[in-house]
Amino acid sequence: MNIDIRDLEKRYSNGHRALKKVNIEIGDGMFGLLGPNGAGKSTLMQILVSLMKPSGGSITVNGVDLQKHRKEMRLMYGYLPQDFRFFPKLRSWEFLDYSARLAGISNKMKRRDAVEAMLEEVGLYEVRERYANKLSGGMKRRLGIAQAIIGDPKIIIVDEPTTGLDPDERIRFRNLLTKVSQRDVSIILSTHIVGDISSSCDNMALLRKGEVVFKGTPSQLIDEAKGHVYKLNIDANDYEKVSSQFNIITSIPNPGGWELELISDHMKGYDATIIDPNLEHAYVYFMEHKLETWNPDEQQSQLSF
Repeated sequence: MNIDIRDLEKRYSNGHRALKKVNIEIGDGMFGLLGPNGAGKSTLMQILVSLMKPSGGSITVNGVDLQKHRKEMRLMYGYLPQDFRFFPKLRSWEFLDYSARLAGISNKMKRRDAVEAMLEEVGLYEVRERYANKLSGGMKRRLGIAQAIIGDPKIIIVDEPTTGLDPDERIRFRNLLTKVSQRDVSIILSTHIVGDISSSCDNMALLRKGEVVFKGTPSQLIDEAKGHVYKLNIDANDYEKVSSQFNIITSIPNPGGWELELISDHMKGYDATIIDPNLEHAYVYFMEHKLETWNPDEQQSQLSF
């Protein structure tokens, strides 16, 4: 698949520009859209699934204009929105059966087989008789992804799928998405959680205040932070002073003080050691330091996969 987003704009009636000249190209595999809350991620997701019309720009899927062929394009999509609700009177298998019918599986026997296979795949077969709205948070998200993929869509869009999940469920959900991404599909994962991107996505984009400020691979983003992540040991009395000067990523207490990992363009006056950054370090560095002097026109000309 090739999803080509060009100069996409969204302006609301109150004048707020939620998206500003967004340009992204997405292929097969898992693509991560990372950014803080309010960056415009959900707006972009809703435009992609044609639940919202853009104010300008275009989206083509394999050369077909999304806005001109919305009905046909919707048949290619599986969608898990951030706020996903279940019908209170349907058991888990009944809800998935209903989703399969909406996805075009009309034959009752084929639909039954598809539902049972999908419940097994997402680890919900043992609770198939439980009412969907009575499942745990993690089970609901797994049932949500099951309804998104049961029709064998070519494009799967998931919006903030791990928010509110405990660490075990978050890992389980990421592994499920990674497994699905091995098929011939494009998966777009929108999240503000860095770990969701680092563990599963081959390519990514950063969205900030409606603008794409980076796109490439996670390793390319990490390269942006090399030489700017430090480890520093300080006395306990110096913590307030250091925290007022630098972005501290982690604080580990040690006898008489703290071991810190922090972000800075320089560490003059401190006996600090440069360490290799991870994606969380890179995200904080890019958003809090590199973009302080960011020129959107200049940056946009440099963006590339």
